[in-house]
Amino acid sequence: MAPAPRGRHQSGPMALTHLDRLEAESIHILREVAATARAPVFLYSIGKDSSVMLHLALKAFAPAPPPFPFLHIASGWDFGAMLAHRDAMAARHGLDLRVWQHAAGLSPFDTPTPAYTRTMLTEALRDALRAGGYDAAFGGGRRDEEKARAKERIFSFRGRGGGWDPKLQRPELWNLYNGRVHAGESLRVFPLSNWTERDVWEYIAREDVPVVPLYLAAERPTVERDGTLLMVDDPEALALRPGEQVVTRRIRFRTMGCWPLTGAIESEADTLETLLAEMDAMRVSERAGRVIDRDESASMEVKKREGYF
Repeated sequence: MAPAPRGRHQSGPMALTHLDRLEAESIHILREVAATARAPVFLYSIGKDSSVMLHLALKAFAPAPPPFPFLHIASGWDFGAMLAHRDAMAARHGLDLRVWQHAAGLSPFDTPTPAYTRTMLTEALRDALRAGGYDAAFGGGRRDEEKARAKERIFSFRGRGGGWDPKLQRPELWNLYNGRVHAGESLRVFPLSNWTERDVWEYIAREDVPVVPLYLAAERPTVERDGTLLMVDDPEALALRPGEQVVTRRIRFRTMGCWPLTGAIESEADTLETLLAEMDAMRVSERAGRVIDRDESASMEVKKREGYF
């Protein structure tokens, strides 16, 4: 028997592609949580995964808007292009956008990375979820991103304070999810758990999903620091160290975060087609450019136990 075409289980005009099946699963999860949670919220980080999840949420509840608010944990050091994209998407789709920033206002240039991450990202997230009274929060995490995320279920139970204990997670059989939470517990829900980085980009190309332009290569001002290629997003905020100089390079980003802690890659991929071709040749993790992941061994798992997404 001839092998089935890549991405299909069966042939014929009604066959679902690999992306069709992922889309259907994610939409089912979004609807399941919207139907069962008391106060769900969409964690909108503005990256490519959030952009895909927004597109799925719009499809899931069309023609009505998604029946939950969108929450952005702003650090004050977000790329300017990300904030512009966030506001454009909120205006285009009439999103109930809520922005939360920790009052400490720490700088990643003056604060050790673990302390900065704990305060400006983890504590800010826990505070925002508690203040909003949310019992379920959608996130764009995928299992292929990082080993701690690979262990996490689609419905991730969190204890008081939002902490994650892998030993207390509930079984997930087939596509049956247990969304019941006890007093003080909450859920983090990951509709893109079974997607890969390539699935995300293929879906963005297929559905023409808008993304932050920084994902595509262009000439941009950069500084090389501690082995990381930083884009100078705010020249007034970046104090050059002795020997450093700003150099224009052709770069793009594989992942987004605070600009002083997010490394770029030199690239010629300025279209989705060339980006997908470039991915085929890559042998480095998507999160290799995230400085916050280098602070200690198993850092992602430690942060998740503290309440990080």
